[in-house]
Amino acid sequence: MRDDHAHRRLLDRIREDRLVTRRDYLRLLATVSGGLLAGTAAVASGIFRRRGSGTTTEKKVADSVEPGDSFTFDYPGEDDPAIGVRLADGSIVAYSSVCTHLACAVLWIKEKNELECPCHDGIFNVRTGEVEAGPPPRPLPRIALEERPDGIYAVGVIE
Repeated sequence: MRDDHAHRRLLDRIREDRLVTRRDYLRLLATVSGGLLAGTAAVASGIFRRRGSGTTTEKKVADSVEPGDSFTFDYPGEDDPAIGVRLADGSIVAYSSVCTHLACAVLWIKEKNELECPCHDGIFNVRTGEVEAGPPPRPLPRIALEERPDGIYAVGVIE
């Protein structure tokens, strides 16, 4: 009898306890909403700088490069990796080397004559930066280059 009474008291106590009261729920809702609002305001104000949003000044990126070879550099900022390639016809192209899918590194594959993101098999056209295969949603941002007697210069980002 004593165990039966204790059992009933325990069941009554469990029924009365709620996991989350209305007040707790509203407090949680207000906290999450405030956090989302603060995060949105931070992004809108530019606290979290996106890659490629630095100032675009001229920068020497290579002395020379042979046809079919590539070179890497940072442009427009120090944390914006880029890749340049001299094509077989002698022209030079350059792009951000950050894949537009999940920001993996884009590599020059000389044997295949293509820019490749090995993380998810993304392939970009070396002449245009357009997506040829894989999941990347956008082409690579292009970097304008000028070849001068003393070297190759990055002069801007082409939108």
